[in-house]
Amino acid sequence: MKKQFSTLKRSFLFVALAFATMPALSKSKLLVGSWRLTAADEILPGGSQVADFGTDPHGIAIFTADGHYVVEIFRSEHLKFASGDRTKGTPEEYKDAVLSASCHFGTYTVDAAKGTITFHIDYASYSNWDGTTQVRSFTLEGDKLTWRVPSRPDGSTPVSVFSRMP
Repeated sequence: MKKQFSTLKRSFLFVALAFATMPALSKSKLLVGSWRLTAADEILPGGSQVADFGTDPHGIAIFTADGHYVVEIFRSEHLKFASGDRTKGTPEEYKDAVLSASCHFGTYTVDAAKGTITFHIDYASYSNWDGTTQVRSFTLEGDKLTWRVPSRPDGSTPVSVFSRMP
């Protein structure tokens, strides 16, 4: 019986050690919850900050305690399809539909010491991101979450700002 207890104790310690050394997937509760988008801007190469998704963007970010997330960002001003049928849009309507939204979902990890969120993207509205890993630097000041996307080819840097929802 003593040997069985010792084996059980060793097994428990192994499992505890495995959880202690897991990435910050579920260990960081900093971001868990729902967040409302308050700004979707871009910093231009010269340093000025301008609206990237219009003057009144809408969106949400949801982070679960078990490491899943969804991010949706939409420009408020976007074209309606004149035909009323999304399969019969004009080239301009399709282009606007693609460029007026940025959405992705998957799992995430947080490295609070480095100030980074790593998105393990399952699928995204920009299909080049499907199955990729994207790292964002972030700041959390009270109930205000801000992250920066790596610079685009034109040198601009997207910045997303969210406020925690009650």
